[in-house]
Amino acid sequence: MKQLICIVCPKGCHLQVDTENGNKVFGNNCSRGAVYGFEEVTMPKRVVTSTVKVKNGTINRLPVKTSKSIPKEKMFQCMDIIKALEIMPPVKRGQVIVKNILETEANLIACKDIK
Repeated sequence: MKQLICIVCPKGCHLQVDTENGNKVFGNNCSRGAVYGFEEVTMPKRVVTSTVKVKNGTINRLPVKTSKSIPKEKMFQCMDIIKALEIMPPVKRGQVIVKNILETEANLIACKDIK
């Protein structure tokens, strides 16, 4: 039995996932918690947040994040791509910096405007 705390909503349900019997989830108060518990045990995902170098901007680093969670095992590859990037202004918040990063169907997006 694996113990988790659900992070889907502020309730923070204490989940138990029976890894020996089909990853059945207990302790969730909603169906989203059941999905979270199952996915966290079988294929964990995370939203990646970081910064990208800015060339000739009003700030030196642009905050970025993935538009949705990506497989946890691809996080280091994602960070390698982010570290190699350097962008030029102007940039609008929500602008796609890298489309479909690592073929995850997640885009790397800007979290701030830069003039």
